[in-house]
Parts: sequence; C-alpha cells; structure tokens
Amino acid sequence: MAARSLNRVELIGNLTRDPELRYTPQGTAVCSFGLATNRQWTTEAGEKREEAEFHRIVAWNKLAELCSQLLFKGRRAFVAGRLQTRQWTTQDGTPRQTTEIVISDMIILDSKRAPTETGEPVPEKPEAMKKAPPEKAKEKQPPKKEKVKTAKEEVVAAGKTTAKADDKKSAKKGKDEEKEEVKADDIPF
Repeated sequence: MAARSLNRVELIGNLTRDPELRYTPQGTAVCSFGLATNRQWTTEAGEKREEAEFHRIVAWNKLAELCSQLLFKGRRAFVAGRLQTRQWTTQDGTPRQTTEIVISDMIILDSKRAPTETGEPVPEKPEAMKKAPPEKAKEKQPPKKEKVKTAKEEVVAAGKTTAKADDKKSAKKGKDEEKEEVKADDIPF
C-alpha cells in the first residue's frame, strides 16, 4: 500500500499578463497566465528586502473560460491547485522542462474593472446606471399605488357575502402589491 502524499499549492498575487485561452483538438478549454507573489523581510543589519516570484498558472475546462473572462493583467487573485512538471524536446533537439500550477480554484480579491481598449479604466458604474438629476428622477418614478381593499371591505361595500377562498385571494393580492420594488441603484456591481 502506498503512503499518502500531498501536492497542494495556494497563492495570492497579481497577474503579470492577460490570460490566454486556447482549446485542445478535442475541444477542451485551457487558459494560462502568469502570477507574481512578493515576499518582504528584514536582514540582520536592519535592511528591508523584497523579492518577487513568478508562477505559470494553468486552468482547464469551465474554470479556464471563467479565468479568461474575469481576469486581466494587474488583477489580484487567490489560486489553489497542484504542481505539475512537464518535459519536452524542441524541434532542434534541446530538452525543455517547465513547472506550472494547475489550478482547481480561483477567487478574485479586488474590485478592479478591466481597462478599455484605449487603456482607460472602465468607470465603476456605467452611465446608464448613474442617478438622474432630481427633476428627471421625479418623472421616472412609478405612479403611487392606490390602497387595495381587503376582501372584507369589498364585501361590506358591495353588500354581498363571498367564499373564504375569494377572501384569501384578495388578501394575498394585496400583500403582493405591497412588496418593495428593487431599483437598479440597489444592485451592487
């Protein structure tokens, strides 16, 4: 029986380049990108030092597609996965080797937006989502709701008696109409 072993890597860092999404001949998505991690320490002489380590990250399948859509250069992310070393020979016969981290989890840690084609950052709220001036906001407000009569009030007004089922339907309708509307400004982006 083989002894247990563990191959687990967890990193928090910033992307060094935009993710590159490709597909295998079988149609499987694979995304690769670079991640930089920093380490700071103080020497015995009291001198502060900093060192950066660069990692090659690979994601497969649905995670690969998500990484290509949501990540970009400079974005801060948490990734978790396993180390994998690959070896191959180039066309001129030179042996090559690379160690990469094949991730199974990715969490975005910042709220940055992707830059536009001109290099300018995208505004936090799209123009359509910004609040309108007060005079325009009043025009766009929904009309005020009229008071909904309960089934008992309708019965008294009409002078008729109704079944309990009608009473429950009317009461439920009144409750549904009293629910608060969700506004676009209330949705976090």
